[in-house]
Amino acid sequence: MKQLLLDIDAENPPSLDTFVVGQNAEVAHLLRSFSLRTPSTYGERTVYLWGEAGAGKSHLLHALANDPAARYIQATALLADFDYSPEISLYLLDDCQQIAATKQIAAFNLFNQIKENNAFLVAAGSLPPAILGVREDLRTRLGWGLIYQLHGLTDEDKIAALEGAALARGITIPAGVLPYLITHYRRDMPSLTSMVDTLVNFSLETKRPITLPLLREVMLQKNGYSTT
Repeated sequence: MKQLLLDIDAENPPSLDTFVVGQNAEVAHLLRSFSLRTPSTYGERTVYLWGEAGAGKSHLLHALANDPAARYIQATALLADFDYSPEISLYLLDDCQQIAATKQIAAFNLFNQIKENNAFLVAAGSLPPAILGVREDLRTRLGWGLIYQLHGLTDEDKIAALEGAALARGITIPAGVLPYLITHYRRDMPSLTSMVDTLVNFSLETKRPITLPLLREVMLQKNGYSTT
């Protein structure tokens, strides 16, 4: 199937405004404070986020990384990325469960320098700090600050997010289409977003309105999914 290059998310890089809050209102409020370099109510400047894939951890870290005084650090990044820099006041460490043993000392040292210089840190991983497979001193440091579990989206949250992304492009998806998609397709947001992208592209290319039969056709052609 030929597709047009229209990605629903392409013109909307991650931001705190596009994060679908769901059950994570307290976390969203805290990270807005961190974006302004305002400590939490308890004076904390570090927070660790954990949760299942697709809960929004990386979205939040990339959103905060839009600030020029922030640095996003992927766990697999070069050692130099773990160096402290006075001009950086917010550090964003993603996928902590993947930090290699050779980089854990650097991550530990960075954490200490962040604390010493009153900078801010938002770290994220798939597991809570207490059971991360990293060296004990780093695991302890990551557990010093605030710890939040990010809760995945409900079906209603997912539908709202997909509808909102489409509306931002001036596209209205009729009722019944997205509930069917969530019921009959993969349930993670990246897969759902990709399928909606394909549906919108195909609708524009063929000049056919978005309908449930069109969705079934696209699902069958793209992934061989049964439409029954």
